[in-house]
Amino acid sequence: MSTFDPKSILPTLPEEPGVYRYFDESGTIIYIGKAKNLKNRVSSYFTNTKGKDNKTRRLVSQIRNLEFTIVHSEFDALLLENTLIKQFQPKYNILLRDDKTYPFICLTRERFPRLITERRINHSIGTFFGPYANPKLMNALLEMLHQLYPLRTCALNLKESNIEAGKYKVCLEYHIGNCKGPCEGLEQEARYMEYIDQVSQILKGNYQKAKSFFITQMQEASTLLAFEKAQEWKEKWQLLENFQAKSTVVNPSIHDVDVFSMVSDESLAYINFMKVINGTILQSQTWEVKKKLEEDEAELLTMLIWEKRDQFQSKAKEIITNIPMSIEFEGARNTLPSQGDKRKLLDMSLKNVLYFRKEKADRKAAEESGGDRKMRVMIKLKNDLRLTDLPKHIECFDNSNLQGTNPVSAMVCFKNSLPSKKDYRIFTPKTVEGPDDFATMHEVITRRYTRLLEEEAELPDLIIVDGGKGQLSSACDALKAIGLYGQIPIIGIAKRLEEIYFPEDSLPLYIDKKSESLKLIQQLRDEAHRFGITAHRNKRSKNFIVSQLETMDGIGKLTAAKLLKAFGTVTALKEASEDDLAKVLGKMKALKFKKQLENL
Repeated sequence: MSTFDPKSILPTLPEEPGVYRYFDESGTIIYIGKAKNLKNRVSSYFTNTKGKDNKTRRLVSQIRNLEFTIVHSEFDALLLENTLIKQFQPKYNILLRDDKTYPFICLTRERFPRLITERRINHSIGTFFGPYANPKLMNALLEMLHQLYPLRTCALNLKESNIEAGKYKVCLEYHIGNCKGPCEGLEQEARYMEYIDQVSQILKGNYQKAKSFFITQMQEASTLLAFEKAQEWKEKWQLLENFQAKSTVVNPSIHDVDVFSMVSDESLAYINFMKVINGTILQSQTWEVKKKLEEDEAELLTMLIWEKRDQFQSKAKEIITNIPMSIEFEGARNTLPSQGDKRKLLDMSLKNVLYFRKEKADRKAAEESGGDRKMRVMIKLKNDLRLTDLPKHIECFDNSNLQGTNPVSAMVCFKNSLPSKKDYRIFTPKTVEGPDDFATMHEVITRRYTRLLEEEAELPDLIIVDGGKGQLSSACDALKAIGLYGQIPIIGIAKRLEEIYFPEDSLPLYIDKKSESLKLIQQLRDEAHRFGITAHRNKRSKNFIVSQLETMDGIGKLTAAKLLKAFGTVTALKEASEDDLAKVLGKMKALKFKKQLENL
């Protein structure tokens, strides 16, 4: 294939909506894309290549030819792109077709129709409802329908001639009351089709017609004093009512909407889809998509929405999303609710997609850990905080003082998820006066990492600051001053709600309270607090002893410090002999001091 020259081809491209196709050296299609403006879109691949990710640059390097098709609108471009991707499956495109085959409920097209399950649509055999991404929901629905209506389960050919000829006999289902015996002509076809109509409405998400039918039958039976029969109809009505109540999540006035939410990272996108009719979730599915290039979120979501609506045969006129769609669908409007029942639906969808992502991360962490709990916790922490490296070495800081007196700052160190007590440090502020946590944190962070840099010692993989945005901001300023900001990940943890704060981000991260990664952060925070409190109390106790000793005749601050260093406590001083005291004070001074100690 001849050399591809973008400079000669790009000026000839039309400024119209369309679909473009890139070919490699062998003539194979390697990428298919859509564009509102073909010239601008295609040109963007070959200009400013430094700003592209590696995958996109690799794609561009392999392009040897391009073809395009002009269409009437961007929506038509979406449809054509979708069709061509499924047909050619280019290696740089996200493959939209789900490789799973989900089951459908089929209402057969025959005399006395049946309810069966199928995984392939064949409209010649009946009307299909679904697919059902959750087979449990489908089976529960089928079980309820068979409890409500005496539908046959056999596959007999119930032509009128066969019934009149007496070819069939009733089975066990008839004798236990699950079937009215249409095989022997014991069931009226008109009444049976009335049941089928109601079944069809329920499968479409409309429960009202069936409930009205049961209520009417119950009232008629009561009028005729057939109370046992009335109770049967009442039980059927209650069964349907309970099933609907369990399925209803929002206001039933929300008639027919599709809900889509998406969250993504560098390599993966996670999407949740919910089909809601009359406030009831009829379909729900969450899945992940591996990104091939630097896809725009809005375009990616729009593509996936079209695919799912096609797969689930949705004709909903409203599509609720957390990201604006890039294209308006014909006959459907896109809404991004900020409050009300529709917002509740979107929040539910987001909750599902976030849980799905968390579950995937947990499973991956467990696999990567190989059963090692310490490794699993570190991997989980890395994923939760979106770190680039495994946090094998973590340092946590906490300030401790009593109304500004005897202030200390504690630093504890964990290596491989376990305390490394030989690396613990206590700092006494040198430049801060009074109870100023922010200034103290700035000083301590500066001193700690300036020293590590001077000694060329190992830097931590993660720094944790006990406190909210204020303490974190002070720590970040300190790192900036010594040139380490951005080189070491740093977070703050606020005690009240266990909020995790990141630099330059006003919104906190909430990690699942049961998460192993949060428990590790809490353990670090609590250990730093314990270590700091202990050091603070020891310092306060020593200062108290020194102040007591200074009240004695002949004992100044320097001498008191010598005594405390030699003996440690007042009790040890009282128990010490004159000879022991004389080693520090001298013989005459020791004798005088000993007498004063007895009165202390």
